[in-house]
Amino acid sequence: MTGRLKIEKGSKNIFSDLNLPPGEAQCLIMRAELMIKIEQFVNKSGMTQKEATRVLEITQPRLNLLLKRKIDLFSLDALVNMVARTGMQLKLTIRKAA
Repeated sequence: MTGRLKIEKGSKNIFSDLNLPPGEAQCLIMRAELMIKIEQFVNKSGMTQKEATRVLEITQPRLNLLLKRKIDLFSLDALVNMVARTGMQLKLTIRKAA
């Protein structure tokens, strides 16, 4: 054996690449993207975490969990609500899979 690794190009969804069921993989990627947008909002806003919790209408411990990307602790609904509270607008695009 030569010790070579086989490298495969992944898709745009790491959760699909991990062979999760399609619906679960799509939900997880949406949650991850929303969490990243909220984190970017908090970091770029110049607000303190306390101020951000007021805007997002969550507790400071909950914000810390979000910033630590604890994806399993946040529903899609909760994240959509937080994004809306930032003043950002969501747009859902549905298209045929490639």
